[in-house]
Amino acid sequence: MQLSRILSASGVLPAIQAGSKKQLLQSLAAHAAPATGLDERAIFDVLMQREKLGSTGLGNGIAIPHGRFAGLDKVHGFFARLGKPVDFDAPDHRPVDIVFLLMAPEGAGADHLKALARVSRLLRDEALVEKLRATADRDALYALLMEQAPSRAA
Repeated sequence: MQLSRILSASGVLPAIQAGSKKQLLQSLAAHAAPATGLDERAIFDVLMQREKLGSTGLGNGIAIPHGRFAGLDKVHGFFARLGKPVDFDAPDHRPVDIVFLLMAPEGAGADHLKALARVSRLLRDEALVEKLRATADRDALYALLMEQAPSRAA
C-alpha cells in the first residue's frame, strides 16, 4: 500500500503536546475528526478500546494506534512527532515520541493490515526515525516519509 494514499501533508503533526497517552489520543482524535468527517469523541473511544486490548506502542519510542471506524471510505493516516515523549505502555517501557495513527473503514480487512504492515516496516528504519526526531518542520517531515515510502506493495 502506498503511503501517499493514506497520508497527506496536512496529516503531519510536527509538535503535538500531551502529558499522557490519553491526552495524546485525544489530541490525535481532534486532528483526525475534521479530515475524516468523523466525531472526535467516537474516534477517541475506538482508540481507547483498542489500547485496552494491548498497547499499540511498538518500542523504540514508536506507537501505531489504530482502529476501524464506521463511516470511513478509505484508510487515513496521521503522523505525529511529540514535543515531549509520553508513557505509552510500550513493551520496552520507553516513552513514545513518534506516532502514526491509522484509521480504517469497518470492513477494510486487507487494506487495514497492509497499511499497518507498511507503516510498521517504515518506522523500523532507525535512520529514518532519527531524521524524523531531528526535524520539526511539517513539510520536511512529510518529504522524509514520502522519500522513504516508494510505491512498493505492502
